[in-house]
Amino acid sequence: MPIPKRKYVETADTVIDNDTWNHSIPKLPRVSPISLGDIKDVLPFDGVRNPSSRSNTSQKVFLTYRTAANDWKPKIGIAESAAEAAAGLEAVMSSSIYDVAFQPSTVQFCDEDGVKRSYTHDLLVTFRNGHRRLIFVRNEASLQKPRTQRQINAIVAATPKGAADDMIVVNANDYSRQRRDNLMRMHHFVFHPDAEADEVLLETARSLNSFYFMKDLFPHTPISMPRAFAACYRLIARGDLCANLDHVLWENSRIEVAA
Repeated sequence: MPIPKRKYVETADTVIDNDTWNHSIPKLPRVSPISLGDIKDVLPFDGVRNPSSRSNTSQKVFLTYRTAANDWKPKIGIAESAAEAAAGLEAVMSSSIYDVAFQPSTVQFCDEDGVKRSYTHDLLVTFRNGHRRLIFVRNEASLQKPRTQRQINAIVAATPKGAADDMIVVNANDYSRQRRDNLMRMHHFVFHPDAEADEVLLETARSLNSFYFMKDLFPHTPISMPRAFAACYRLIARGDLCANLDHVLWENSRIEVAA
């Protein structure tokens, strides 16, 4: 009986074992931006550019937020990156902020090579005193490049005086993944207020001689643990309590009363 010929893998075949497995996300072709229809009782996105087209380098974020400028009605915001969304939510939760706009305006400028380019500002924040500030969000690696700084200078020069009173640059690396997650949850609890729980928990924290973890406060309050937990998030957002937002914010987190 003839011995069957053994089948070998040809050199042209691609063999990837577990030690050399490619874990990177496959690059996908660009697609058109996502267009949202009308949502009942939610104000539509009103930015000048929809940044939600598919990207291999950034994480697009859709969110709803409320500001005094919109009579606290929910409004859709679209951010081009998770850090941009986190910076926007951090502004929304500030008591000194009147309004926040995502993708508020576009400017035309010439780069250092003389090529005409367009840039859409990431955020426009309006303070309650009327001051208007544009926010430029970019990762640290890019900000360290002289070319990026020259680009920022060109954008500032091309931005009309009436668009804002000033512009600041925000390092996206300051918003770690855990900080972004904490800010998202913080935003949720801030817009589900419970004034009684906040007052009780803050009084408890100020009256105790010492406490270390968040959970150390719970036995000393007359409210339920879920209400106390949510109150901790709101008090940290208000600045009455302090915590390291680059770590998971939960009952075993180290917190303290703000000075």
